[in-house]
Amino acid sequence: MESSNNRSQYNKKNKPALEHGGRLQPKDKDIEEAVLGAIMLEKDAYTIVCDLLKPESFYEPAHQKVYEAIQALGASQQPIDMLTVTEQLRLNGTLSEVGGPIFISDLTSRVASAAHVEYHARIVAQKYLARELISFASNIEAKAFDESNDVDDLLQEAEGKLFEISQRNVKKDVTQIDPVIKQALDQIQAAANRESGMSGLESGFRDLDKVTSGWQNSDLIIIAARPAMGKTAFVLSMAKNMAVNYNTPVAVFSLEMSNIQLVNRLICNTCEIESEKIKSGKLTNVEWDQLMSRINHLYNAPLFIDDTASLSIFELRTKARRLVREHNVKFIIIDYLQLMNASGMKFGSREQEVSMISRSLKQLAKELNIPIVALSQLNRSVESRSDGKRPQLSDLRESGAIEQDADIVCFIHRPEYYIKADTDAEGHDIRNLAQFIIAKHRNGQVTDINMTFKGQYTRFENRDGDSNSFTEATIGSKLNSQMAGTINADPFSGGTADISGTPGGDSPF
Repeated sequence: MESSNNRSQYNKKNKPALEHGGRLQPKDKDIEEAVLGAIMLEKDAYTIVCDLLKPESFYEPAHQKVYEAIQALGASQQPIDMLTVTEQLRLNGTLSEVGGPIFISDLTSRVASAAHVEYHARIVAQKYLARELISFASNIEAKAFDESNDVDDLLQEAEGKLFEISQRNVKKDVTQIDPVIKQALDQIQAAANRESGMSGLESGFRDLDKVTSGWQNSDLIIIAARPAMGKTAFVLSMAKNMAVNYNTPVAVFSLEMSNIQLVNRLICNTCEIESEKIKSGKLTNVEWDQLMSRINHLYNAPLFIDDTASLSIFELRTKARRLVREHNVKFIIIDYLQLMNASGMKFGSREQEVSMISRSLKQLAKELNIPIVALSQLNRSVESRSDGKRPQLSDLRESGAIEQDADIVCFIHRPEYYIKADTDAEGHDIRNLAQFIIAKHRNGQVTDINMTFKGQYTRFENRDGDSNSFTEATIGSKLNSQMAGTINADPFSGGTADISGTPGGDSPF
């Protein structure tokens, strides 16, 4: 009698709100009881449902307390039955709150069979997800009615919270190996049929492509360096090689530079005219001819630029999906990772936020099945070393998660910048030398690749001087079909440029 009274008092005191906007919250008390009863009756039932459920998945507070006790037993690998759960509730100090031993006994007596426990658990999980979405939508609705809230901030918060909910509830089933073997064989056969022998996307840098076999789908590649080493110059040189030479659709998200600054760099790179002259417009007649002739190589290139400042990871996901869907983009570059944010989500530190961004980039690369390159800053510890300032993995700034999440981690190092001489200590010529250091390679070797950096053109080349260009005949035939347009505005509706068309008038500026 005392247990019944306790149970009744508990239900009155802790009864959750049954309605929302005049409608009942999604719940099924009978199914919840069936799941809890089945777990206490069937030896292996908890192992079946433990990945699907957590205490808050249950609507009834008493059921939440019971499942907490079951979780504690499961974590300590103790038997789970009516007696052990009752004892665990007593240890937790919540036995009387749920209604005493009689309540636990009632749960087991209502279950005829535990055969359908997984199906029932999925119903409980779906009801909980529905309640989470209702709560999320109601909160956003209330804030949207409050005109003191900034709409852009609210949009970021909404996207962040929805992403958080989706990530908590995404589950992927295991796959039997046979179809995966077939997929792997198809990729090997496709690589064998390519003239280049590459299984991934060619970067235009010959020695780099030999090591990586091209950038591989679903890989997250981190390219890090100290300021002035040429991170942006490298990825723009690579983007130009891929888009112009190999017709690979490439998207560049620049958080640091505007789209016109990036295009000016591409013009400098392609036309081999010094950046100072591009900025000032003080070109000789020969240089004007060179500019007008070579700039045509960029028109109609499948190269997309987004210069949204302070881009959030959620905005990136939305735009990246659209680029892949509408423009078949196969390669994404982000300049640079530390300038991104995760608006709408709260973190205890910037390191945690960077960790979340890094993890999300890897997830996005897997989801879209394309390589993603993210530039990253190195911390100042590089400058304090006396070993030639060569970067290492511990120099990655703000988060060790970057190193963990990335499939490939690379560094750009220019010895000439630090040594201030034409040769190093061993007498090697280091003029214009750029070392591309592969420090982590999940599916290949780690090594150094020597390249040439031409600072006046902000361009990287193969060390032997090969500028990664097609022949004039190839370019000429390409240009015959590229005779329309200018630099047009953004396919996204804000801050993005699509490079296409041919110049009009005497100057492209």
